[in-house]
Amino acid sequence: MIQGKVIKYGHNVDTDVIIPARYLNTSDPEELAKHCMEDLDKTFVDRVRKGDIMAAGRNFGSGSSREHAPIALKASGISCVVAETFARIFYRNSINIGLPILECAAAAQDISEGDQVQVDVNTGVITNLTKGKTYQAEPFPAFMQEIINADGLISYVRERKK
Repeated sequence: MIQGKVIKYGHNVDTDVIIPARYLNTSDPEELAKHCMEDLDKTFVDRVRKGDIMAAGRNFGSGSSREHAPIALKASGISCVVAETFARIFYRNSINIGLPILECAAAAQDISEGDQVQVDVNTGVITNLTKGKTYQAEPFPAFMQEIINADGLISYVRERKK
């Protein structure tokens, strides 16, 4: 179960906004986190806290296929992203690095900045504790839950080899 305060953005948040291309000379998660969202929201790195949840509109993570974007979000403290829709490559990259992301238009539209939200990634239930509302996203298939629980695809594969 994930619970945190919501930081919310709109539609078409692309990977160049999540982590600007000028910082792609490193793959260090902590360094990427320092610059996460800075071209869209200069206050993000100062206000994000470990466990926060990001909510957004349609087409979140569009643009290039770099894994740097979900790595930057996760390293910044974001524990989950709830959006109306995700770009497919961003969706896969997020699962590969162990960042849970859920598509749920009703939740993404209704959740407000600062709301306290609880997410059960196993069932897809999203509960807005501030507003007392519950939403249902499509839960992850079992194998994807295992990848997320292992903190990403590389750890998942290593664990299975043991």
